[in-house]
Amino acid sequence: MNDRQIDRMLVERAQKGEQKAFEMLMSKYQRRLIRLISRFISDEHEVNDVTQEAMIRAYRALPNFRGESAFYTWLYRISINTAKNYLANSGKRPFVSAEAANEEGDVLDLVDQVADHHTPEAEMINWEILQTVETAISKLPDDLKKAITLRELEGMSYEEIAQIMDCPIGTVRSRIFRAREVIAKDLRPLLDRSDDQRW
Repeated sequence: MNDRQIDRMLVERAQKGEQKAFEMLMSKYQRRLIRLISRFISDEHEVNDVTQEAMIRAYRALPNFRGESAFYTWLYRISINTAKNYLANSGKRPFVSAEAANEEGDVLDLVDQVADHHTPEAEMINWEILQTVETAISKLPDDLKKAITLRELEGMSYEEIAQIMDCPIGTVRSRIFRAREVIAKDLRPLLDRSDDQRW
């Protein structure tokens, strides 16, 4: 039995009113949801509150889950919408954490372009790249920001992003391409790239 089948079985049990099945699903995905939401919200307490709110929304919406997409794709969509609503209601701007991005390893595959000999200069350049990426992402329109974050920081497939964003795969590809173009433009001075090279 694969991961998706296990989720489907737990969802069916939870839809029949088995509380423990829903708790198992939430404990399985809680850390991933916290990581996802912390991409948009900086305050740890707010991240936890929004994660809890997303879980409550998922529980309430569970009877409507049809299994047309993977459960975690559906859950991610709810979580992103919950974070977006929280930011809109609190009047805060979305935040993309350089620290969270760094923990993922290859931030947009850009850090690999800088020789890393752990010298102060290399550390400084890495930090500047992260800050530049963070700033570039923060200036993107919401649809581009969401697409690039799900792709590069969450490692989701185009298909999963299309389901979460409720749009065709071609639109997702276009959004990610446009986001990368903006980020690459801001990074060119740091990476000393010519205009015909994206990264």
